[in-house]
Amino acid sequence: MLNHREALSPSSLNLLATVAAEGSFAGAARRMGLVPSALTYRVRQIEDALDVLLFDRSTRQAKPTAAGLALLNEAERLLGDVDALAMRVKRVATGWESQLTIALDSIISRSTVMDLCEAFFALQAPTRIKLQDEALSGTLEALTSGRADLALGAVVEASQAAGLHARTLGVVPFVFAVAPHHPLARAPEPLADELIVQHRAIAVADSTPRTGTDVTIGLLKGQEVLTLPSLALKVQAHLRGLGCGFLPEPMAKADLDAGRLVAKRVQRPARRATVCAAWRAAGSLSGAGTGQGAGRALSWWLAQLDSTTTRRALLGRY
Repeated sequence: MLNHREALSPSSLNLLATVAAEGSFAGAARRMGLVPSALTYRVRQIEDALDVLLFDRSTRQAKPTAAGLALLNEAERLLGDVDALAMRVKRVATGWESQLTIALDSIISRSTVMDLCEAFFALQAPTRIKLQDEALSGTLEALTSGRADLALGAVVEASQAAGLHARTLGVVPFVFAVAPHHPLARAPEPLADELIVQHRAIAVADSTPRTGTDVTIGLLKGQEVLTLPSLALKVQAHLRGLGCGFLPEPMAKADLDAGRLVAKRVQRPARRATVCAAWRAAGSLSGAGTGQGAGRALSWWLAQLDSTTTRRALLGRY
């Protein structure tokens, strides 16, 4: 007697689908090259294993019951998944990763990443893409810990480069910005730290898992802080006048030009960040199909970074 897993095997599901399509056991038997009694016996085995009646036999037609229709609807999807899996396995064997995980720092343009995803999916490659939000040191940590295969927006120090490859995306200037109705908007420039510390700072939380090594940038000792999970929310907090702080100039440009934010000079040196794409050395990709060198999916994404236009868009199109 079949068990329920055997009853739902691809061959069994295909047999049931053929019976439904032909409308009779005899027609299905002819199509499948079986004698009618063998096909009828197989259907009965499937019904016994599932303990349901799948076809109404009260007429000469093989009409699916409600349970049969439910099973056939799922069978079509399952058979499609089996076909897709077979294609995926075949393609992975040619060098495509099963999954490519990309860590995105808050500074990276999400709309540009979506454009890249759209172009990648047009290849009909078998690789699944997983995007995850990161910030500050968490972007690189996602890569070094194995949680990601590619990090976009990482800041890579020489001491962290062992076993990594990195490519500069660009240098991003930062601007100290406040809302027009914030008290610092009317303060004389350059703003001294002694004045800034009296006002709430808006900061982005480091996404590194709790290890006691969180990175904070631009905060003053004793300053009240509103901590947010992303730069996009940080901009919104600045616009509402909830605090002050540094923003990537490309991200703040539209609001600065429209007067929704005011740029203020400060006594501290101007902030600039060299932002990179980083990936691990060959052979260490978590989703690689071959295990030898960069997989084809990672290679495709890295090739897109050869474009100056793409690099600028990743850091400047918000």
